[in-house]
Amino acid sequence: MATQPARSERSGPETVSVMDVSPFKPSLVKAVFRDVTSMHVSRSAAWAAASVTRTVLTEIINGARRAAAAEARKKLIPGDLLSAIDRNVELEVGTKWYDHSPTFQGLTGVLYDAEGVIVPSRKRSGSRKPSAVVGAHRFEAGVKKLLRNQGATAVPAMVRDLDGIASVFLTDLARDAAMVVREGGVKRFGTVTPVMPGEPTPSPFLKDSLRAPSTRRGDRRTIGRDDILAATTMQLFGGNLRQRALTEVREATQNTSAG
Repeated sequence: MATQPARSERSGPETVSVMDVSPFKPSLVKAVFRDVTSMHVSRSAAWAAASVTRTVLTEIINGARRAAAAEARKKLIPGDLLSAIDRNVELEVGTKWYDHSPTFQGLTGVLYDAEGVIVPSRKRSGSRKPSAVVGAHRFEAGVKKLLRNQGATAVPAMVRDLDGIASVFLTDLARDAAMVVREGGVKRFGTVTPVMPGEPTPSPFLKDSLRAPSTRRGDRRTIGRDDILAATTMQLFGGNLRQRALTEVREATQNTSAG
């Protein structure tokens, strides 16, 4: 059996193929989208969503690594995740997962239902409707690969939280992309730029070429790459992370077909 040549770890952005961009396979991405919408998802849209999810998870892992390094540890623990979010509010994504993870109990506090009644911590929903939380385990292999790519290791609880955040984030991204298609463009757009006290206010972070168009082209049955870009501007409120995600999507999908 012929062996496959090893891929170089030092390939620059100009040599990285779309297959190397994300550990999350397009088939997995499309499965998440099917939980949300019956619309067709183009190949470039699936790669774009995978790329955005990879960018977000990479930033979270890097933030957690810095927190662990400050305590002279190499293995990441859930506390490092909390520290990463506390230091960089842009990383606060996939927030629906927070109510399901012990890691975030101190942040979310007591959980109330629509009637204002406290929800017991062991209460389980009887709904069989697919959700990001139910499907979170689908991301374990991708999360572990991403950790390896970043030279990081993590305890099982940390992997579980990264699973959940990835699943919820991608599910929310799918919902927003479907909304963009239905409404024919972005109906809401805003930017939040975190600034520390005493620091100067930064200039606008996005060039016009990176902004999501207010109207879209194409039919109302297919989610395309540009719809993922528009959804990304809605999901990522911080300037730096949003710009990085949009840039990497364009680099990742420039050679993919639209089908």
